[in-house]
Amino acid sequence: MRVMAKRKMLENKLRLAFFDMEGTIFKKTVKATHGRTAPSAWTLLAEHLGPEAAREESETKRKWNSGEYAGYVEWMEDTIRVHQKYGLTRDFFERVMNSIMYHGGTKETFQELKKRSYRTALISGGFKAQADRAQVDLRIDHAFAACEYFWDKNGKLLHWNLLPCDYEGKLDFMQLIMKEHGLKKEQCAFVGDGKNDIHLAKAVGLSIAFNADLELQKVCTYVINQPKGEEDFREILKYLP
Repeated sequence: MRVMAKRKMLENKLRLAFFDMEGTIFKKTVKATHGRTAPSAWTLLAEHLGPEAAREESETKRKWNSGEYAGYVEWMEDTIRVHQKYGLTRDFFERVMNSIMYHGGTKETFQELKKRSYRTALISGGFKAQADRAQVDLRIDHAFAACEYFWDKNGKLLHWNLLPCDYEGKLDFMQLIMKEHGLKKEQCAFVGDGKNDIHLAKAVGLSIAFNADLELQKVCTYVINQPKGEEDFREILKYLP
């Protein structure tokens, strides 16, 4: 019986940790939310493009919450039209993306997870440029982000690639990586902060709500709440042996 129990424990040992990006490993960039939408760099870009851009971007959130889009990709396409209309350029985009800071202790946390033999994966409804930065800085094994922008030689927005990896779509990418590594839910963990992360939190053996929306806190295994301005990502290491 002891041998079987030990084998079961080894089989269920946590081996893969999934992470949300915006508001989780990076600091929240905006405060306002609308319905089931989470603060994001999409809104930050619109705010930097001016009040009219911000107003039109806010209208896309209303339509999303009202169920007026067929899916996440259609919502992104509508928001991209706002970015184009108000003159988003590559230099402007990169300045805004690079202004977003990591939570304290984030780099040290990922270094420690590597020492503990965890694989890591990032799944976000945000921009690939930001996910690329995190993947390199933190040596993340897998990263999925919803929107990649392509620019012409003058730095104007030329084209884009969209992936439905937010809300329910996040779960599809999580399950793909779990399948590729042959892992069960009991061997996986998730760390996030938004209501759009609820599906992921329910799909793993251990979940952590990091300074999160109350709806996410209700479904997570562990909850971390820290004073604003004193967030320390290393706190999650207490729950990831």
